[in-house]
Amino acid sequence: MNPQPIAHIVAGRRKRRRRWVLVTGLLAVLAVLLCCAMLLLGSTLYPVRDVLRALAGEPLKGVSFAVNTIRLPRMLAGLFAGFAFGIAGYTFQTMLRNPLANPNVIGITSGSSAAAVFCLVVLHTSRAVVSLASVIAGLATVLLIYLLSRGKAFSVGRLILVGIGIQAMLDAVISYLLLVSAQQDIPAALRWLSGSLNGSQMRELPPLAITVLVLAPVVIALGKRLDLLELGEQAASTLGVNTDKTRLALIVSSVGMIAMATAATGPIAFVSFLAGPIAKRLVGVGFSNVIPAGLVGVNLVLAADLIGQFAFAVRYPVGVVTGLLGAPYLIYLLIRMNQKGEW
Repeated sequence: MNPQPIAHIVAGRRKRRRRWVLVTGLLAVLAVLLCCAMLLLGSTLYPVRDVLRALAGEPLKGVSFAVNTIRLPRMLAGLFAGFAFGIAGYTFQTMLRNPLANPNVIGITSGSSAAAVFCLVVLHTSRAVVSLASVIAGLATVLLIYLLSRGKAFSVGRLILVGIGIQAMLDAVISYLLLVSAQQDIPAALRWLSGSLNGSQMRELPPLAITVLVLAPVVIALGKRLDLLELGEQAASTLGVNTDKTRLALIVSSVGMIAMATAATGPIAFVSFLAGPIAKRLVGVGFSNVIPAGLVGVNLVLAADLIGQFAFAVRYPVGVVTGLLGAPYLIYLLIRMNQKGEW
């Protein structure tokens, strides 16, 4: 056997591994820098030493409240939500082999949003109840989409079409609730719908953090099987993947993270849509991009929040900035898919 081709294969794999490690490391460093910027920047710029002392629990007038009560919860909410949105979006896009198959497009976040708006403008419940209702509604929406799209065999196209239809219906429900609600209730609902880190509180973050810390490792561990699912049902089964169990574990884990992240921050637009393609473009192929996609999601959320706070004369929620970034890409993607005849 000629060892030359094998040597080329081994060298190519090592090159791809080095690229994966380098890009993932740079994404992690950028995420850390953005986290530090979230803690340092605000209406008042505090010295690094004072911020560290406040984080250590030392009472400092003004600094302790600004850092521990406002900036730290905001940063942690963006960190965990961005990671959840990035991983979940990449998982759906890879598993269903379609860049449009992300939680924003197929209606999962719309289910959570409809429940949250109903609680805010009709029931006037607390934020904890809003979060719980949005999680339950997100899970129920996934179940409904699955039941309506079920046929003799699993169909990606059918699931996406059903999801888009459910999303349109739920968006109509949201619009109706906003039209008939009292005027004083509309601002709170609109803030939540736009996706925002404003008002994040430490006592509300443990459910999100625990969900991400528990479910993200499940998706990461299934990363190789997820990549095999992208080859198709028959190819993955031939290579030894139990497609039904793998798909169920990936869906449950991703939906749990996306529902909890939406409950905590609202439906931050296009993060789950952009994270996967950006990660794949940066890292390339050959290794699982689950972790890079999560880090891209973190960087998108934190960077967009900083831009929304300080780049304009008026402060904008993070979802407005990510929407401005994602909308042109969606149009480009639709044009490209139409040219390739993928519809």
